Amino acid sequence: MAKIRITKQFSFETGHALYGYDGKCKNVHGHSYKLSVTVIGTPIADSTNVKYGMVIDFTDLKYIVKEEVVDQFDHATVFNKNTPHLELANELKERGHHVILVDYQPTSENMVIDFAEKIQKRLPAGISLFSLRLQETDTSFAEWFASDNVI
Repeated sequence: MAKIRITKQFSFETGHALYGYDGKCKNVHGHSYKLSVTVIGTPIADSTNVKYGMVIDFTDLKYIVKEEVVDQFDHATVFNKNTPHLELANELKERGHHVILVDYQPTSENMVIDFAEKIQKRLPAGISLFSLRLQETDTSFAEWFASDNVI
C-alpha cells in the first residue's frame, strides 16, 4: 500500500532571549509560533479497525504534540541554562513564571531539532516523523526533515 503523509498544525506563544546575539533578539521577547508536524506511514488496511484508512488519528497526533511541545512551551520563557540568563530565569521562576531551561541557544533552528527528538520518541510503530516546520514570524521559519538527518 502507498505511503501517505499527514500534517497537523499547532500554535503557541513562547518567549526567549538569545544570549550573546548582536541584535535585538538578545532581549527577552516572544513569538506566536506555528508548528506544522508531518508524519508518514501506511493507512491501516484492516477494515475491522476503528482507525481503518488512517495513517494515524489526527487526535492521537495532537495528543503527542500537545503533551511534548505545546503544553510545555506555551506561555513559557526559554533560556539557555549555560548562560548568565540563568540568573534571570531563576528570578522569574521565584515569581511564579513558567521558565524552561535548555542546553542550547533557543533559536527556531535548535527548537525544531528538540521538538523532532521529543515527537519521534512518542510515535507508534510504523509511523515516522517526516518533517517539522516551526514558524517564528509571518516570514521566518525553520524546517527539519528526517531525510536530511539520516545517520
